[in-house]
Amino acid sequence: MRFSLSFLTRTCGPVVALAVSTVAAAPESGTREDTGLKYWQWNEGGISLLVEQRLPDQTRAFFLARGFTSEAANVIGDGCVFKTDLRNPAAAGSVIDYDLSQWRVVVDGQRKPMMLKDQWDDRWKAMNLPSPPRIAFRWALLPNRQRLDPGDYNWGMSAFGFPAGQRFDLEFTWLRNGEERTGIFQNVECAPDVESLVPREGAL
Repeated sequence: MRFSLSFLTRTCGPVVALAVSTVAAAPESGTREDTGLKYWQWNEGGISLLVEQRLPDQTRAFFLARGFTSEAANVIGDGCVFKTDLRNPAAAGSVIDYDLSQWRVVVDGQRKPMMLKDQWDDRWKAMNLPSPPRIAFRWALLPNRQRLDPGDYNWGMSAFGFPAGQRFDLEFTWLRNGEERTGIFQNVECAPDVESLVPREGAL
């Protein structure tokens, strides 16, 4: 598998969907034994998508090390951040395109757009966060849109802006050969704000 930089050169123009297809599949979900963190994974319709919880303290520490103030680090730490890994399996044999602006979160029956880089950047500007940590934040998030050749993949954080423990559905879409496909993760849960989900050996 190889990391794709194709989003730098091939996302300038709009992508037109020629057809729409809802992929009927049961996504996998579970809990990592080594961390206690929950994950949701999709492997249908020629796409592999993983979202996995990050503990708020993990996220706070990550951005403090990149120049965030304590106040800003707490905002993103409290922002329901997931590791997101998206892949185009080599065996699929064709390119895929995705656009996070088309993805939706569903809370209490209301469908809303995801919080993307520009919305977060407006928040950091309002908090007078300097440019270098804001740039680091943009690079840490999954790109808003991208084209992946067969075998390509990318990963980054997705920050939804919900409080710890919030549950929501995530509706996602992608294009393969001009055909729009859709999937859903139901009952996704923001990680709790705790130091660790896995008891350490010898701990009381």
